[in-house]
Amino acid sequence: MKLTSSNSTTILLVLALLGFVGYKIYQMPKFSDGEVVPGFQAELIDGSSFALSDLKESYVLLDFWGSWCGPCRQESPDLVSLHKAFNGKSFSDAKGFEIVSVAIETNEKRWKKAIQSDNLNWPHHIVQLDRFKGQIATQYGVREIPTKYLLDTKGEVVMVNPSFEELRAFLASKRAN
Repeated sequence: MKLTSSNSTTILLVLALLGFVGYKIYQMPKFSDGEVVPGFQAELIDGSSFALSDLKESYVLLDFWGSWCGPCRQESPDLVSLHKAFNGKSFSDAKGFEIVSVAIETNEKRWKKAIQSDNLNWPHHIVQLDRFKGQIATQYGVREIPTKYLLDTKGEVVMVNPSFEELRAFLASKRAN
């Protein structure tokens, strides 16, 4: 078979499509709805020790982000609003709602500045200074940010990368009367 310009273009398009699909599969979050995620321990921004199991009676939004990530920073007002709306509230099947932010970083000073300037006023801030090679990012298979997991009281994934509208609707439906 003689390789023509038309055949070459078709082959290149097929290879590009396969590459794109492969890349998207690689970027997919490691866990899906219904799976129980592994616990972890880390140091919080204030220097205190933290274990994910400390929040086992609450819904937990595990948010992987970075100070250098434009889409992550654009989500900050929505995270702040979600935290204000649901933190400290009780639910029919959980004692509360918490956000655990895991920053994928190389610069601790920039991370702290972003938390302050974006008013991310919850206590559970963790930094992974070796970017995507950090223990928690690796454990959770995080290869792109933002990545979010909503966990229930058993550490089971309720939602993966939900929109803020989906999070609000879900949490509102679980509010205790």
